[in-house]
Amino acid sequence: MSRMQHNLFGPLPVMLLLLLLLPFSSRAGSSSSSSSNSGSGSGSGLGSGSGSGLGIGLSSGSGLGTGWSASFGGSISGSAGNLMMNEIDSCWRWDSNWAEERQTLANCAIGFGGSAIGGKNGEIYVVTDSSDDAKNPKEGTLRWGVTRNEPLWIIFDHDMTLEFENELMINSYKTIDARGVTVKVGNGPCFTIQGVEHVIIHGLTIRHCTGGKVGNVMSNVDHVGLRRGSDGDAISIFQSNNVWIDHCTLSSCSDGLVDVIHSSNYITVSNCRFTNHNKVMLLGHNDNYDEDKDMKVTVVFNWFGPGVVQRMPRVRFGYAHVANNMYEEWEIYAIGGSSNPTIFSEGNFFEASNHPFTKEVTHREDSNDKGKWRSSNDNFENGAFFVQSGSGSCSPSYSSGNGFSVLDGSMAPHLAGSAGALSCKEGLPCLLSL
Repeated sequence: MSRMQHNLFGPLPVMLLLLLLLPFSSRAGSSSSSSSNSGSGSGSGLGSGSGSGLGIGLSSGSGLGTGWSASFGGSISGSAGNLMMNEIDSCWRWDSNWAEERQTLANCAIGFGGSAIGGKNGEIYVVTDSSDDAKNPKEGTLRWGVTRNEPLWIIFDHDMTLEFENELMINSYKTIDARGVTVKVGNGPCFTIQGVEHVIIHGLTIRHCTGGKVGNVMSNVDHVGLRRGSDGDAISIFQSNNVWIDHCTLSSCSDGLVDVIHSSNYITVSNCRFTNHNKVMLLGHNDNYDEDKDMKVTVVFNWFGPGVVQRMPRVRFGYAHVANNMYEEWEIYAIGGSSNPTIFSEGNFFEASNHPFTKEVTHREDSNDKGKWRSSNDNFENGAFFVQSGSGSCSPSYSSGNGFSVLDGSMAPHLAGSAGALSCKEGLPCLLSL
């Protein structure tokens, strides 16, 4: 059965009144540590997990004379009502001054990619031109900004549809921040993050990506090199560290939507909406590339579906913490792996389709797999089930400040309810999804 994406936004007049009455509270530098593999997460099923951030829940009633009542709390997710924000979103979305304080977004990352700073402390670069030249980009285009050597926080002057001449290679210490406008990318090669560090991508809609062509492409101001053609991923992360992908909408590409391969590490994929795609997310290059054994990826607050088939994610060798995601059916499996990975599924909501042979969440490529596959506080609907295996601890052991509270799986549809690109307006809190 299908489940509609949770509606985050209540009546506008009530929300504006509440926001005028309440001070904004941003996320402090450190939050509670993650749950252990026993599944005893520090957050409760009603969204009262420890950590900072402002939570407001709206539920039906007679409060404020509007047919609604307000519930106030200091928890990371607020109370379980018609309005709930997860720990990342509560860090910045209540702030009506987000457009003047864009770079504070970098303080909101959690998980293994929680130390990614992107272009924080760099200048603001404004994209004004939607054209593209892969070899010799001109100033004002997105490619010109992402290939500079200095840190840049990249924003957009107006709504844009971007079609790249060839794959767009992103240099280190860059943030692509599409808040406040609608930026659509696709119908050609898309994003490559290769051999770099500290990259943040936020707020893009990426669809219909295709393979790149053989040709010269600029990767930084000092290098234009021959590329042999990209695979057709929406976002390919190759031998890169400290990358955060947040609030993107991704679908219908030639290969994967997010690939993390070739010794990439310290990655977080959060608040993204994945729809209408076969091989959604790959973590690990192939079964012979054991250098991926050190890979650590957090997949949190995402919404998978409808129209997704498999690999949400598929893990080779490394470690994946898959937490508080919503799975709206799958056609083959939800979480797969090979080469003895460690997969900790915690607080997810798995809703199987009505097909009798697609109830299992997990898929092992090798029946003799010796990895650790664990489920803790997950919620299973319509016959969904998770086959566990392996022994020993699965705790993610996040570094200080990057841990987060994981709530019970029944809350995942609320926590991931605004996944995908948002519709933010300058001067107002960002409360609407596209």
